[in-house]
Amino acid sequence: MRRVRDVIRMKAAGLPSREIARRMGAAPSTVRLTIRRFEAAGLSWPLPDGLTDAALEARLFAKTGNGNRQGHRRIAEPDWAAVHRELKRKHVTLSILWEEYIGAEPGGYRYSRFCELYRAWEGRLSVTMRQAHAAGDKLFVDYAGDGVPVVVDRLTGERRTAQIFVAVLGASSFTYAQATWTQGLADWISAHVGTLAAIDGVPALLVPDNTKVAVIKASLYDPQINRTYAEMAAHY
Repeated sequence: MRRVRDVIRMKAAGLPSREIARRMGAAPSTVRLTIRRFEAAGLSWPLPDGLTDAALEARLFAKTGNGNRQGHRRIAEPDWAAVHRELKRKHVTLSILWEEYIGAEPGGYRYSRFCELYRAWEGRLSVTMRQAHAAGDKLFVDYAGDGVPVVVDRLTGERRTAQIFVAVLGASSFTYAQATWTQGLADWISAHVGTLAAIDGVPALLVPDNTKVAVIKASLYDPQINRTYAEMAAHY
């Protein structure tokens, strides 16, 4: 609902939908849908004092007399919570999930509408965690994705997969990336050396995402860190 309030506030200030979408990091269709719901609910900006988020949501998504939501088409509605969970899995996209949905519901929403409705549903989710970072405090490190194919022999076309090491400073979001042939300890240490040379400094903390080469046993209070990796951190 905070995002809804921001959208309506900017709309009342005269900003076009595309500019609002750019500022909010949302799709223009999602912004237009939010504005339509707001107008259909008979609301105006500024909102009445004391109108809680729960009351605002009830007004925006109020049910009509026949039990259907305003503007709701009589089409099988996807389980948006399940869609949201599936999107967190590797290689899963909205396109894949829509194909599964339309296969089970041939008369369902077209792809563009499916995406628009999901983005609108997603926009109502509350922020679950916000982190504040001090300059020079934390450096987040990990390998990204499944690697990148590299041609190692132009004559035969032989390819080899390079692993992409990524390091990001928490406060500035300064990002360093380095390709290595493996995710082994030697390449892992080498990538860290390259990172620290690039940022020309050493952060207070290195934060690996439980990658096996660095963390032998994950624990919130007493993790077991690879000895060589720990020695490298102590050295710097």
